[in-house]
Amino acid sequence: MREARAEDARTEARRLTLLLLGEEHPTAAELFRQGRAVLGPGRTAMCGRLAGGAPLTRRSAELAAIAALVVGTRDLGMRWWRDSREGKLPAPDEVLAANTAIDPWTDLTVLEMLATWIADDAADERWGRPVDTVDLNSWQAEDRIELPPDAWPGDRLLVAFDAGGRLDALVVERPGGRLGSNLDFASLRYSPPAEAQWSWGVAAGLGPHPLPDQPADPYLGPIDEEAADRLRAWALRHDAATAQVGPRWRNKGDVIAAIDRVDWMWRSGEWFGWWRAVCALVDGDAIQLAARLCDLDS
Repeated sequence: MREARAEDARTEARRLTLLLLGEEHPTAAELFRQGRAVLGPGRTAMCGRLAGGAPLTRRSAELAAIAALVVGTRDLGMRWWRDSREGKLPAPDEVLAANTAIDPWTDLTVLEMLATWIADDAADERWGRPVDTVDLNSWQAEDRIELPPDAWPGDRLLVAFDAGGRLDALVVERPGGRLGSNLDFASLRYSPPAEAQWSWGVAAGLGPHPLPDQPADPYLGPIDEEAADRLRAWALRHDAATAQVGPRWRNKGDVIAAIDRVDWMWRSGEWFGWWRAVCALVDGDAIQLAARLCDLDS
């Protein structure tokens, strides 16, 4: 069942990347080719430097953010990069050049922040400004938003949730004449940049994703082979298939490929500890690696 859900997600992701980017099996090389055509060589080079500077376990997420920027720029045009926002926010070009995330997105990387920004702007362009924002970690439908003063029974109001995510709320009359609202989960949708970000990351997987024109391939970097053997053996003992785990890991690229094939997210909770350990192995975090190995051995 878990494997079927994972394959369903990959199938949908490949469908969307084909629709939005013209590639069913996306690669970094093709993404950068499209980036140069849509964003321009200068912006694409800056995005490439940011993606190349990220930990290898994060590179796929950074490339997915670039996919959102490509699709979003096609929707909104180059003015999106150049215009400041009513004197409150700098232009996206300035943010990219400064390589510093700004409020309210300081918990994201710069590329992720820009992807979130363009996904929301594309949603506003397509559907209008939302009246409120909800957290869909709770699926309670009733009275989740603050109604505008002119709300009337039967109105459909636009509500935001994730970056680029929107759904409708139906205004209803409660007993006693009080107005309330019900979220219409069937109306849930995402803007094209948000769909591109999700679908590129799922369809392309964790990697390896060598970057064009990168002077050295970091995926060939060495790893702690004793720790690698222990983590590979743990995966095999916990029902990962040999084809998923692959032959003995010799470098960072071998580990990244194994993480991607194992589909750890669809397995039991103890696999989260394994994931943190193999990420520490790839990222060269010896302290974190030792701690996670102890947890797995206990």
